[in-house]
Amino acid sequence: MPRLRWWALACAVFVVAELALRAYWIAGGRWGYTACDRTDLIDPASGCGADQVETLPLRAGWVTVGVGVVLAVLVGCAVRFPGRLPAAGSWAASALLLVLAFPLHLLFEIPAALAGRPSDWRDLGTRLALAAGGLLFAGLADACAPQSGERASGYQPVPRWTRRWAYVAAALPVVGWAVPHGLWVLGVPFGIPRRQLADIRQDMSTWTGLAITVVPPLAGLLVLGLAQRWGQRFPLWVPGLRGRSVPRLLAVIPAGVVTLTLVAYGVLSVAVLAGDLIAGHTSWSGLRQEWAVAATPLVFLGWGVALGVTTSGYVIATGGSDVAHESDAGRVPHSLPERATVARPSIRRG
Repeated sequence: MPRLRWWALACAVFVVAELALRAYWIAGGRWGYTACDRTDLIDPASGCGADQVETLPLRAGWVTVGVGVVLAVLVGCAVRFPGRLPAAGSWAASALLLVLAFPLHLLFEIPAALAGRPSDWRDLGTRLALAAGGLLFAGLADACAPQSGERASGYQPVPRWTRRWAYVAAALPVVGWAVPHGLWVLGVPFGIPRRQLADIRQDMSTWTGLAITVVPPLAGLLVLGLAQRWGQRFPLWVPGLRGRSVPRLLAVIPAGVVTLTLVAYGVLSVAVLAGDLIAGHTSWSGLRQEWAVAATPLVFLGWGVALGVTTSGYVIATGGSDVAHESDAGRVPHSLPERATVARPSIRRG
């Protein structure tokens, strides 16, 4: 129960802070608020004129306050009535916050901002806070869910299909991301026109291009741990942790966050592309010329699905197992039933 209360307290602090910030915005303050349109950034470092915004949009104000009240009620229910229903609600809240945070963009925008490119730090801070809230509610969901028993010690083999999906999840970022981006860094117009390649190389330094090319596939290799022994027990070369069991949340929560992010990005990008095709803003001939860029959302979508399936296999393999509370010591083994001894009357023969 103390573990549940700590997670609930952390979630409550997050909700109160968000409600206080939204109330401040509704009252007329603009610290931390951004009015930038992410499709047309002019001066993102200044918040795109957020200080001059007189009427706060309904979604950023009262709608968010309503969502915050619902989250506060959910935290109270998780503490007062822990079980499957509050756990399901907490998982839903975690998914909502992580989708709103859209952490995949953070992986690219934060390094670009640190490299000196103009960035909307107000937006980055808001989405980092939402991502942190999503992780907190994921912890709350795990803490208030019914416990199925103690985790079995030792390595638990994952289902065979988990290994196959893990290999797919590790290969997709290499084939669909690292290969085309590596060729672009080298100046090869793979799947894009030369004019677009020249614009990319002009706006991006060589070191930034190498980082963008190498980081996603290296991060993708971590998914192999969900199907290998080192995903359940720390390897011997890890100082201080060698041989110890890997906490399930340490593997499941990051994998779940990345899964939601990749799937959300893929679905939204495909929907936007389809809308542009229907509206006539994009033509099929243009897609054929930029097929490597157009296929990127499909790579992310497939990557997310493969990672989600692999994570499910890891959860199944490392799930709690019922442990008997009685000690085997002192138990009388149940062998074959003893034969009842029946005294037969002796018959004397005279």
